[in-house]
Amino acid sequence: MDDDEVLTKLSQNLLEILNDEEYYDIIIEVGNDPYVKVFRAHMVILYYRSPYLRRILSTNKKKNDGTLTHIKLPNISPETFQIILRIF
Repeated sequence: MDDDEVLTKLSQNLLEILNDEEYYDIIIEVGNDPYVKVFRAHMVILYYRSPYLRRILSTNKKKNDGTLTHIKLPNISPETFQIILRIF
């Protein structure tokens, strides 16, 4: 497998992970009532891909008791956050 194939496969895997509804470790509530959308994501990927989310996640570290991290971002529209997830 050459480098281009590896990068293509990695990109494909990251998109699959983004859409994964089973193996996530963070729940992000985005928007304000009645326009709230819940995103399920992966902390480690968000942490390394986005400086903005890194700052937020640094203050909301995963708990050692097995519970999921849950953060709220009321000042971002769900549509905008969906784009942010795909870009970063």
